[in-house]
Amino acid sequence: MERIKTFFIAAFGLLAGILGNLTVPVILMVICNIVDYITGILAAPARKKKVDSNVGFRGIAKKICMWLLVVVGVIVDALLEYAGGTVGISLPTNLMIGCIVCIWIVCNELLSILENISDMGVPIPGFLKKIVAYLKKQTEAKGEIVPDKESDSK
Repeated sequence: MERIKTFFIAAFGLLAGILGNLTVPVILMVICNIVDYITGILAAPARKKKVDSNVGFRGIAKKICMWLLVVVGVIVDALLEYAGGTVGISLPTNLMIGCIVCIWIVCNELLSILENISDMGVPIPGFLKKIVAYLKKQTEAKGEIVPDKESDSK
């Protein structure tokens, strides 16, 4: 039992060392990916949809592409930091873009999980969906560099 505990502590330490500020959002994203996949499969009969290996493979491919979006965010962070350093401007991004992308994905997955659970006939508290949608909207707003034309007119 002690070896298992040591293994998990070492694995989490290694992961935290590699991911830094992204550790918690990435772990939450992977957990949400798994829960969304499972609830999607469970909700399929209620939606009168057939579950087969092709559908399952596409779902897994979409989850992997979500992870790649986080990688793109981390690359943008690295480019911003490098470009700033090249021109003599200190831009410590601390994986900010990667983190925003990851949080946006978590919010998206949470909304999907709530929809899946609702489709199975489980009542969802109205405020819960509103809170997650609000978090997603705020995350999108924090990632905006150029404001939307809609927000300019308000």
